[in-house]
Amino acid sequence: MQPMSPAAARNLWIGTMTFASIATTLVLACATPFPALAALAALYVPRKAGIILMLAAWSASQAVGYCLLDYSLTAQNAGWAFTLALAAVAALLVADRAVNASPDRSSFARLVIAYIAAFVGFKLVVLIGAVAMNAGYGAFTPDILLRQFVRYALILGGLRLFQRRLESGGLLRRDLQAAA
Repeated sequence: MQPMSPAAARNLWIGTMTFASIATTLVLACATPFPALAALAALYVPRKAGIILMLAAWSASQAVGYCLLDYSLTAQNAGWAFTLALAAVAALLVADRAVNASPDRSSFARLVIAYIAAFVGFKLVVLIGAVAMNAGYGAFTPDILLRQFVRYALILGGLRLFQRRLESGGLLRRDLQAAA
């Protein structure tokens, strides 16, 4: 068996994480874990691949919502879809910046820093969308924010364990950043 090319390894990782996000979207009724995905992407793939992951996960989330969960086609839902796309990419960019600003930390510390940055960046863009649409403020109560933060952190842990299993089984390269 020939070793996987860097591009193939990166694409496999993006596909695997997108598939995992679809599974969590289905299980959690369209609560795609964008901050968790952004944190992983910031640590493990180049920025461009991270943006591709975020947009792939967003596209998959929209497909699940509209095709399987019967989301209605309304202007407000379109506004939320656009907001979530912006928030997903913003989460990645903020997490990437946080990871690059902490090169001397352990990979675990960098993952935690990336996750916190991604969650805050994601929620700030969603809040801007809520203000622009004058809707959705209920998602910003402290108890809901805390629940989402913990849920996405648990998903992040699960995704990282899944990634490590794939790496240890030889199905995924460990050096995805080098596969730029």
